[in-house]
Amino acid sequence: MKIGYVLPTRERAVLGEHDPAPLVRQAQRAERLGLDSVWAGDSPLARPRADPLMLLAAVSAATERIALGTAVLLPALRHPILLAHQLATLDRLSGERLIAGMGGGFPRADTAAQCAAIGVDHARRISRMEESITVMRRLWSGESVSHEGRHFGFDDVRLVPAPLRPSGPEIWLAGSGRPALSRVSRLADGWLPYSPSPTTYATERDIVEQSAARPITPAFYATLTLDEDAERARQSLRTSIERYYDTPLELVEQVQAVFAGTARDAAGWLAGYVAAGARHLVIRLAADDQETGLEELADRVLPLLRTEEYQ
Repeated sequence: MKIGYVLPTRERAVLGEHDPAPLVRQAQRAERLGLDSVWAGDSPLARPRADPLMLLAAVSAATERIALGTAVLLPALRHPILLAHQLATLDRLSGERLIAGMGGGFPRADTAAQCAAIGVDHARRISRMEESITVMRRLWSGESVSHEGRHFGFDDVRLVPAPLRPSGPEIWLAGSGRPALSRVSRLADGWLPYSPSPTTYATERDIVEQSAARPITPAFYATLTLDEDAERARQSLRTSIERYYDTPLELVEQVQAVFAGTARDAAGWLAGYVAAGARHLVIRLAADDQETGLEELADRVLPLLRTEEYQ
């Protein structure tokens, strides 16, 4: 089992803190504390934050071991030739540490406005993402590629430099429900949902694994607020989530995995997903003090998750 940490790009932005240097230092701290991966989210206009690929390039230069992931990147907002070029270069810079987590974005008014500002049809963002993944995998081969599809067309394009891995970086897809699970099975190397219950996670993981075209890494994205005072933890979670999404916590927790409570209880809650088959936990901390939160995650939650009691 591996455990990752989501860099607080959005959390810092909503607090008016835009210097990316502390985010790079936080990634270095995560590596020192023994985490397996660090992740950066994407949303240039709907939920603005630092660009994930630029940030991860800086993190790549400042770290040695830790995997670098996007949770998640929105490929529909970019042309696949340019995105394939960026991801190939970043994969080389990092020494093959990149995981390209991807998704379509929430079906919300602010997401639709983001697409419109960039000139993308929001209603077609999923098919655009699917076509982009197919195009990028072909481009990563290093061979000359011609393509004529629903969204993109080009002739005789060869990507230089190609990724070190012939198939390119791993692509993990977010999503829940039959259409999303089918997409994961057809196109992805990993699955990164935020299922609100271990039972749902286990059921959908079985669907993915039974129909997958290739081995799939079963991952899981969770949001935690850690505090020994349960009521204070819940209020901190509410403040962070509602500031992040501009949506009531009660609505968010119906579709996302969120938890507020003690470190021991958090480990027990996460262990339910490990028992359901998750093998790479990606943890977002809903906290203003990310330095203290990361230390607590590493010192008090991770050791419990790695004991036999929680395996």
